[in-house]
Amino acid sequence: MTWIVFDYGEVIAQRPSAQAFARLAAIAGAPAAEFEDGYWRFRDKFDRGMAELDYWQAVGGQAGFEVGPAQAEALTAADVELWNTLDPRSVALVTELAASGRQLALLSNAPSAHGTAFRAREWAGSFRHFVISGELGLAKPDPAIWRALVDRLGSPAGEVLFLDDREVNVTAAEEFGIRSFLWTGPDDARRHIAEFDREFFPATGY
Repeated sequence: MTWIVFDYGEVIAQRPSAQAFARLAAIAGAPAAEFEDGYWRFRDKFDRGMAELDYWQAVGGQAGFEVGPAQAEALTAADVELWNTLDPRSVALVTELAASGRQLALLSNAPSAHGTAFRAREWAGSFRHFVISGELGLAKPDPAIWRALVDRLGSPAGEVLFLDDREVNVTAAEEFGIRSFLWTGPDDARRHIAEFDREFFPATGY
């Protein structure tokens, strides 16, 4: 059984705009530039399971505002929606692959709240497995996350195709033995998937 594994951010979902970050900063009553700087400065820790309140307090310390539990909860909910602008072409590709019987999984560096939200989305039914960094306490490109992925899939690394928008993650997956390609868009992804399929399904027409 082969698997196609997608990243989420900037693959299925579009990167939030500066205006979207400004709206998130407005919830905190913080200057947009300082807020976005703190948002990214501590994001890797959040993606690795840092508690929501701790994360937003760290962002707040960077941007000069205080965060309590209620505001942290509101910021997390808004952050989940921040990453919910989908690329319709990517969703169409995922839907098409699932309809053809392909086994799909999602591997995302994302906080646990995002993983919970992913599973409730309309597009979630196309995926058999969700591997979320915040739920595991480790993240791409850590070597351990590739082991966690193939263990979850129950498949050898060589029977997995992985698509991600970050070169460092693609390289790390390849070093583990997973067939990996840098995401540049659905059209290029279709070509890589067709090449992968010809190796494993030469007579099926996939």
